[in-house]
Amino acid sequence: MFLSVIMLLLASSNTVVAFHLHPIALPLTSSHQPNTYLSCTNDNNNNNNTPPKPPPYKSRSTANPDPTTPYATNTTSRRLKLDSALTSLGIDTSDLTTNPAYRGTAALRSYTSFLLPKSDGAFAIAESPHRAVVVANNISFLLREHRSHQEEWVRNHDRSLSEANALHPQRQPLIVLLDNIRSAHNVGNILRAAEAARVTNVYLCGITPTPPNPKVLKTALRSAAYVPHQHAGSTMDVVRDLQAQGVTVYGVETTSTSTSLWDVEMTQPLALVFGNEVVGVHADVLEVCDGVVRVPMLGVKNSLNVATCASIVMWEVLRQWDVEGV
Repeated sequence: MFLSVIMLLLASSNTVVAFHLHPIALPLTSSHQPNTYLSCTNDNNNNNNTPPKPPPYKSRSTANPDPTTPYATNTTSRRLKLDSALTSLGIDTSDLTTNPAYRGTAALRSYTSFLLPKSDGAFAIAESPHRAVVVANNISFLLREHRSHQEEWVRNHDRSLSEANALHPQRQPLIVLLDNIRSAHNVGNILRAAEAARVTNVYLCGITPTPPNPKVLKTALRSAAYVPHQHAGSTMDVVRDLQAQGVTVYGVETTSTSTSLWDVEMTQPLALVFGNEVVGVHADVLEVCDGVVRVPMLGVKNSLNVATCASIVMWEVLRQWDVEGV
């Protein structure tokens, strides 16, 4: 909106003095219009007041540095020094960088930050002669700490499962597979639902975050300890192993050939495969499944959040099986 403000002051009975306020541009602080400006000017000058464009966003992530910055200089040299120092401490750098168990850990972040610093100060420190040895020792400590937490989690998990089985010995012949789900929050929600449904097992496949990931545990609200679960590198291998044991495997995905959830007979035992938030269940996995089911959608969007979808499908299975209390 453009305003022209003229203030009239009556100086005397015969004199009128006019003050014209020059245009100014005031940024709107509303989060809904971050780049919009309110200009106080004449309507005739509307086309001459183009809001300034914000500078392009540049990620500071160490995973994708700008190769033109000085921080990417000597990355190979730093890697060789750090790998050598880690090897002298008995640490397999290939296992550290490729093992899904270390994804998101402080040890791996420390490794990556040394290779790809994010500031002038961090770069200068990384280039100092003995820094690689210091970082290697820090990574060694962080790995020992990580393993300690893992072992403690396993002990607590085993104890919790024993308690749960003593209270509720009956588990449903239902298995859940999570195919490369990226969100720890979604995984936590699914584990919480799986515990409530008393499923037999949950397979966390590929890059799917696993307990004791803090985000998984936070969202699961203490239920993860009571759910039998395990990590698997390949969803395909798990599907084939289950089928060899006589388990029917359904992929849950919206495709041109999938069947409505309401029209599928859920046999026992049964396994359900839920996929990545963006790309869904991998096409190769869907091909080997015994069937593909979908949750009917009535709106514009053709899918639900994966954790929401998992809850709906699990409870439809329990309803069909006439589980007491459902």
